Amino acid sequence: MLDKVLISQDLSCYGQVSLGVALPLLGASGFAPTVLPTAVLSTHTGGFGANSYLDLADEMLNIIHHWQQLDLKFTAIYLGYLGKRALSVWLNHYQTLAIPSTITLIDPVMGDNGRLYRGFDDDYVKKMQTLIKTATIVTPNFTEAAFLLNQPQLATSPPTIELAEKLARTLAEKYSIPTVVITGIDLAADQIGLVCYEQKQDRSQSFVQPKLAGNFFGTGDLFASSLLAGVLAGLATPVACKLAMDFISQAIANTPKNHDRRLGINYASSLDFLLNTLNKRRRVDAD
Repeated sequence: MLDKVLISQDLSCYGQVSLGVALPLLGASGFAPTVLPTAVLSTHTGGFGANSYLDLADEMLNIIHHWQQLDLKFTAIYLGYLGKRALSVWLNHYQTLAIPSTITLIDPVMGDNGRLYRGFDDDYVKKMQTLIKTATIVTPNFTEAAFLLNQPQLATSPPTIELAEKLARTLAEKYSIPTVVITGIDLAADQIGLVCYEQKQDRSQSFVQPKLAGNFFGTGDLFASSLLAGVLAGLATPVACKLAMDFISQAIANTPKNHDRRLGINYASSLDFLLNTLNKRRRVDAD
């Protein structure tokens, strides 16, 4: 039986981000995705001008009410960009859609480069601090990790692997999160890093790769989606982290230099690499 994966985040009608990449990637990876959209946007907010925005929080409640009548539960839940009203919906209704063994990945999208995104405030941070207590895996960037720990001053500190490991461990201990993955750590010498801390083993692993040229939209959504695919396929979380990093690096390398970066990366070019790795793991489990 396929894992029933619920994806809840916004849908940008143009631009390869959020639900527009998470749904096809997890479907292609062999799972059965269901969606609970939080909002519909004409485009994402990265450079297309004044986009339209339709908040779906009220409709989320209608959808959840119907699902309750069907007694729908999910073996995996992936929460990405939510927004204020959708975050409140999830705080009130997470338990109605999960089971004790549900694997929940939360990407607490709310800031970067030392500050919160426009429209987010301390109240949003506090509510996110409550929501991440439900997570099996949480994937903040360096800035988001600092704000979740009520230490925003750290968000402007020069990021290092050592500091990221400390933030990851503290997040896991403070909010009882089994695994914390701090993503997109901009390091010196044009390198980018990632830290994966597993609380049960009290073990931290880091991965560092050369930072490829370009700032593409949607890479965080692709990372979280491919990480979850790896975990659900049976990979250890650090192994799934490395797989997700390699998948995105290959996709960036395969993206033409003159490509409009607002439209994301050419992830389809590296999909075979991701799927072959997942299928190898499944064959091992089947033997």
